[in-house]
Amino acid sequence: MPGTDATLEAFFSSPKFAVVGASTNPDKFGHKIFKFYTSHSLDVTPINPVAAAIKVDDVDHPTVASLSDLPDPTHTSVSIITGPGVTAKALAEAKKVGIPAIFFQPGTYDDETLAFAKENFETVLAGEGGTGPQGWCVLADGERGLKAAGKL
Repeated sequence: MPGTDATLEAFFSSPKFAVVGASTNPDKFGHKIFKFYTSHSLDVTPINPVAAAIKVDDVDHPTVASLSDLPDPTHTSVSIITGPGVTAKALAEAKKVGIPAIFFQPGTYDDETLAFAKENFETVLAGEGGTGPQGWCVLADGERGLKAAGKL
């Protein structure tokens, strides 16, 4: 499975971030991951085709419907928090718009989507590794990545 400390640093070296599967529900990981980025004052865009905004700490963060709507996709690292079927569609779009880095949260990919990511993106974090009990996770490994990238 992909992922090393160098991969983690590369992911967090990006000037911009996006969260595919950002959720309005504070109990869901799509919300918790998005909040991680906002609480570290990172330039992050929530991707949600239904909600107009994601509220974090009483601040509404406008969403975009898809990765194609990002203002600067070639300089944006993307966290994925969707099931494998939606993930596959997001990866195809990410390739099309030039996303360089993907961070799969546990349970968001299958063998096929992981193989596609390894073939098409410069940086991929997924599966075994990191400090999370289920492998690489923004919530468990993000601060370490930000420190390595000089952002903390």
